[in-house]
Amino acid sequence: MKNQLEKIRQAAKNALDSFETKEQLEEARIKYLGKKGELTAILKQMGKLSADERPVIGQLANEIRADIEEKIILKAKELKEKEIQLEINAMPEFDISLPASLERGSYHPITLVQRDCERIFKSMGFHVEDYSEVVSDYECFEAVNIPKHHPARDMQDTYYLENGQLLKSHTSAAQNAIYLKYKDSLINDGVPIKAIFPGRCFRNEATDACHENTFFQMEGVMVDKNISISNLIYFMKSMLSEVFKKDVKVRLRPGFFPFVEPGFELDISCLICGGDGCPSCKNSGWLELCPCGMIHPEVLRMGGIDPEEYTGFAFGLGLTRLAMMKYGIKDIRDLNSGNLKALSQFTDDE
Repeated sequence: MKNQLEKIRQAAKNALDSFETKEQLEEARIKYLGKKGELTAILKQMGKLSADERPVIGQLANEIRADIEEKIILKAKELKEKEIQLEINAMPEFDISLPASLERGSYHPITLVQRDCERIFKSMGFHVEDYSEVVSDYECFEAVNIPKHHPARDMQDTYYLENGQLLKSHTSAAQNAIYLKYKDSLINDGVPIKAIFPGRCFRNEATDACHENTFFQMEGVMVDKNISISNLIYFMKSMLSEVFKKDVKVRLRPGFFPFVEPGFELDISCLICGGDGCPSCKNSGWLELCPCGMIHPEVLRMGGIDPEEYTGFAFGLGLTRLAMMKYGIKDIRDLNSGNLKALSQFTDDE
């Protein structure tokens, strides 16, 4: 039996050295290591061995199995490197002496609006933060006062990964991290927390002229002593007048969002139809642009900030809808269509 095992080791080595494809490699794995493979067939005969021979043969069989597995891994890596090299060699060569193309690309309208908003808020002393699109359930829901099994979760359905993480359904998922990052400066040095964090969000919902499963938001927060709703209204009006370069009709109405109390819906008069009603505004003449409100005490507390001493406001600006209003885009689905003819008409305003 020992001779049989050594023959398998040598046969596997010779075969693996000559293989050139992944398919051959998989066939060899099944032949030597599979449930009906040669090595398994020999191990099934170990019952015929004496008590002294079994541990010796068993140890040898394990060594040979490990040896073959290692050779298969190394061979797979070698074949992968060859495959990559073939792709590199197949790439066309570029003649750097050829004249450059005069055709210019253009920024996406959402990118233009985002940059404009960032510029405006930077001028008002806000930090611009970035945050992951893949987050934990705690970041997206629990840390912003949406506990497990709470009905408020029905407001947002997103896409979950096999590891338990999810694609963030709103930029509010970054709130807790922002508070933890700046709370020491707030508490020890008296520096207000002023931050915006734009990003892409995802929701599992039906699409229409004003809803998409992938869209962009920009969250903003300000935390300090004696912050009130008046501060929120001031900053939002200042931002909108700068973006649209004119006075814009807005309305503030009560709204429920678990992470703010009280909560509001800041609506903008539809600039596509002039307030008369169209599919983009669901024929209401108004477009929901900015859920906002005073940060819930529990959200501040989870961020390490004492709500008895500090208050703050938060808002979630819809960059996608803001771009629609600014550029007169009637259907939100056009923004993710990849239609270069539709998107190339936009140029940087700066």
